[in-house]
Amino acid sequence: MSQIIGLFPTPVMRVEGVFGAEEAGALAAEVVDATSMTNAYSDLLSHTPVTGADANALFSRLGARVLPSVAEFGEALFGEALTWRIKEIWVNVLEPGGHQAIHTHANSFISGVVYLTPAHPSANIVFHKAIGGNGFIFGNTNPNARINAFNGGKWAMPQTNAGDLVMFPSYLLHEVPTNRGGRRISVAFNAIPDRLDNFGYAIRFS
Repeated sequence: MSQIIGLFPTPVMRVEGVFGAEEAGALAAEVVDATSMTNAYSDLLSHTPVTGADANALFSRLGARVLPSVAEFGEALFGEALTWRIKEIWVNVLEPGGHQAIHTHANSFISGVVYLTPAHPSANIVFHKAIGGNGFIFGNTNPNARINAFNGGKWAMPQTNAGDLVMFPSYLLHEVPTNRGGRRISVAFNAIPDRLDNFGYAIRFS
């Protein structure tokens, strides 16, 4: 009998319905005109300034809602129940035809997106293997190859609905391809724990 073991997998967590559809719609209406910064790579993507979760009542409410899921995901990442906080939070408004370039999030451990509107399938978040990682230099990407979790270089998030939360390790490369649907409104955040302890060498985050 043969067995394939998925060694050292990278976790991505999806939590459905963190906000109800009606509540998410109300939040979307509240933030849609709040963005003031145009993305550096797409003028059809705009953001609010990156700020702390205590910057306003909306961000504070959203941060409080996602924190239990952040703690759950953090325990999967680090093997211990830690105290987490939202370090940074901001709104993204992606218009039809806009996109988000491939990137990672620095100076954090968990990154997440709360969808306030449904994402068109064309604009689902796409995760990539690390560039220059530990894969083969020469691959086997051709029409006859069956792509799976072991040989694929990227993975697209399945359909997300208004109110859903998606979280991933902040180091994971990700992008949003060109949006072929309607306006896509989301709130992104970065989170850090209160501390990490590596065999007695502990570091605290403030």
